[in-house]
This record gives sequence, structure tokens and C-alpha cells, in this order.
Amino acid sequence: MSSNYAQISATAQIKPMAAKLKGIFVSAATAGTITVYDSARASTSDAKVIDTFAAVAGSNYNFFDGMYTNKGLYVVISGTVSCTIAYE
Repeated sequence: MSSNYAQISATAQIKPMAAKLKGIFVSAATAGTITVYDSARASTSDAKVIDTFAAVAGSNYNFFDGMYTNKGLYVVISGTVSCTIAYE
């Protein structure tokens, strides 16, 4: 199946239902972090799919088989980060 994508530079609800995270490409970052939650309602109280990590410009994080979420895909950006989220 082909991927959808969302280019973001701020916290965003990527998909409000079950999803498959396929990758993250960081195009620019200055002291920024990314955290990914399994959330359909933009909640940081829901389970983390990926704990907070330092975003590095030019880095590509591939999840070849995908990482499934049950509720949704919510990405929290702190600091200055521009990234593309690939998902189904």
C-alpha cells in the first residue's frame, strides 16, 4: 500500500484513527524534539509510540514494516523542527 504524508513544523494530529507509522524525515531542526503518541484526540496522556528524541536535520527514520497504532497518530514537536511523517 502506498503511504500518505504530512509535512509539519508544529504539533499535529496526523490521523484520528488506527494508523501505521512508516517513517519520519527531519528536514530542519534547531534544538527540537519529536514524540509520537497513539492518540485519536491529541492527548499526551495516551501511550507513546516513540518516546521523545532529539530531531537531527537530514535524518530519515524508516519503520519498514510500519508501527501500528490503535487509536490514532499524534505527533508532538518541541523547539524548531520541520519534518515529514509517512503513514497509512
